[in-house]
Amino acid sequence: MKARVVALLAACATWAAATSPAPEFSPAELRRVQQLGPWPPPAAQDPGNAQAGRPEVIALGQRLFFDPRLSPDGRFACASCHAPAQAFADGLARAQGRETLARNTPSLWNAVHERWYGWDGAFDSLWSQALQPLLDQREMGASAAHVVATIRADAELGCAYRRVFGSAPGDEEATLVNAAKALGAFVGSLVSGRTPFDDFRDALARNDAHAAERYPADARRGLRIFVGRGQCNVCHAGPMFSNGEFGDTGLPHFVRPGVVDPGRHGGINILRASPHNLLSRWSDAPADSAAAVKTRHVQLQPRNFGEFKVPSLRNVALTAPYMHDGQIATLAGVVRHYSEINLERLHTDGEQILKPLQLSSDESADLLAFLQSLSDPRAAQWTAPEAVACVAPQGAARR
Repeated sequence: MKARVVALLAACATWAAATSPAPEFSPAELRRVQQLGPWPPPAAQDPGNAQAGRPEVIALGQRLFFDPRLSPDGRFACASCHAPAQAFADGLARAQGRETLARNTPSLWNAVHERWYGWDGAFDSLWSQALQPLLDQREMGASAAHVVATIRADAELGCAYRRVFGSAPGDEEATLVNAAKALGAFVGSLVSGRTPFDDFRDALARNDAHAAERYPADARRGLRIFVGRGQCNVCHAGPMFSNGEFGDTGLPHFVRPGVVDPGRHGGINILRASPHNLLSRWSDAPADSAAAVKTRHVQLQPRNFGEFKVPSLRNVALTAPYMHDGQIATLAGVVRHYSEINLERLHTDGEQILKPLQLSSDESADLLAFLQSLSDPRAAQWTAPEAVACVAPQGAARR
């Protein structure tokens, strides 16, 4: 009898902790919560891509995205690593193409709202990033000639290409870039829906206490840690829960013994040397556009070595494992890492960063509950719209 009473009291204590009201937010915390929205944000388009946003271009990009024939041996499509059922990631620690790569596959949801692409920011647009897996011999291992031949050999692809670009595939590099811009248009269309956090944030904005109470108390407590003493919102800022830049994660960045991933430092060098960046002749962005200016003025600094992109936390509960190389298996593990991290790295100006949060077990559970509230449950349930047979415009060149 005594044991059952003790068990009942323990269960009640657990229930009370889970259902106890969240603490009140301070005015400063409320302002920070509002800065994490609204969602969805204003529409955005792939920079330097004049084809972005056109339904027929998105449809062509979708066909290409799921077509394994773009790899010479027919083994890999873009969707091999960016699977819809995995929230457009792959669930692996490190991406697997023809070889196992050094980095984790990021989700493509909401990528159009990002500032840089790749964990090192080596690409400044979705279309330029799409060229990387196509051409890298460790990934799909294609070539411009193979992409042209694939489009020419398929009546539907050839028709869709002519409908979009007005002529059959011709010049190899131009066709390659056009295919990449179609892929960028498709990826740019992937914007996930609202989350429980978004409903709570908007309820606070309109002073709707009844609607706000639907948000779980543990998630509210975790949110207060996130925007309060945790200061997580400094890097994971805005509606995307990312400042779009790069930082030191406090984790080793060895690819293998004796080989270090240079992170952002290497990415800037790749970006500057790229013949397909936003400053190149292939970009449709005006030279004075904000997108092109960001590339022109990117600065290479010693501190960039070993820095990696601050990822968006939207849909984060759906995209394990975590970090640039997938070395943390669970979201709870990420919380534990930043709670217990014992590195005290310094900026060049002497400011200490990566201080441990030193969370209690209950606080860690609350922060985890908040992070889990940032996912759209439909983000792992995307299905491709039914393909419509292509009708090429009259007078389009044929082969």
